[in-house]
Amino acid sequence: MKISQDIGESRRVPNRFARSLFAGLPKRYNRLALILSLGQDRRWRRAMVNHVVAQQPKLILDVACGPAAVSILLAQTSRAQIVGLDLSSDMLGQGVSNAAEAGFSSRINFILGQGERLPFADNTFDALTFTYLLRYVTDPRATIAELVRVVKPGGPIANLEFAVPSSVLWRAAWFGYTRWVLPIGGWLTGGKAWWDVGRFLGPSISQHYAKYSIQWTKDTWAQCGVSDVALRQMSLGGGLVMWGRKSA
Repeated sequence: MKISQDIGESRRVPNRFARSLFAGLPKRYNRLALILSLGQDRRWRRAMVNHVVAQQPKLILDVACGPAAVSILLAQTSRAQIVGLDLSSDMLGQGVSNAAEAGFSSRINFILGQGERLPFADNTFDALTFTYLLRYVTDPRATIAELVRVVKPGGPIANLEFAVPSSVLWRAAWFGYTRWVLPIGGWLTGGKAWWDVGRFLGPSISQHYAKYSIQWTKDTWAQCGVSDVALRQMSLGGGLVMWGRKSA
């Protein structure tokens, strides 16, 4: 399957595509994500989480939780109860195992669901995080509005996404890494499943930001009811952390 076909499939039926893309990855996902991001993924997650736990929330929703790396970090750095939501049953199963191994089974609950259609009432959660989500949904604006809906007024919201460096020099290096090093490195460390993800990742990031710029995303947060929206591009622009709080 060619890259263009992969991306086309992700645009037509993004939920089904995401489930199939990550089906073979859960057990080694966190370790390989760290390796293939050159050790930056952990820094990015912590930067996002810091903007949420500083407000001392009691109940946090972690959307697109995967195998629970962010959920566990939230539990480690706060006293909150965490609900992790993901559309992949394979990822959630690994998340349950990882949370138990970390000693947080009593504080992290997992729910199978979609970020675009959350099974919660308005104003349910004190805070919300979501990670690497917007490239896998049909309508990012509607998804952001849905995420904001379930947070209480004043509650912090934080997001982590990949990004494209703005510097011409670093963008060229990023292009080479995502198109060549990442797929090959994925194959060597994780086999075909990680080859497929590595091959898909760079083009999907480029195409997403060609349609939905960082400024568009920041403006959309504000339009959907988030105040004090701020952002930080990390690791020479390869990672993007955005945060704010639901308007009163």
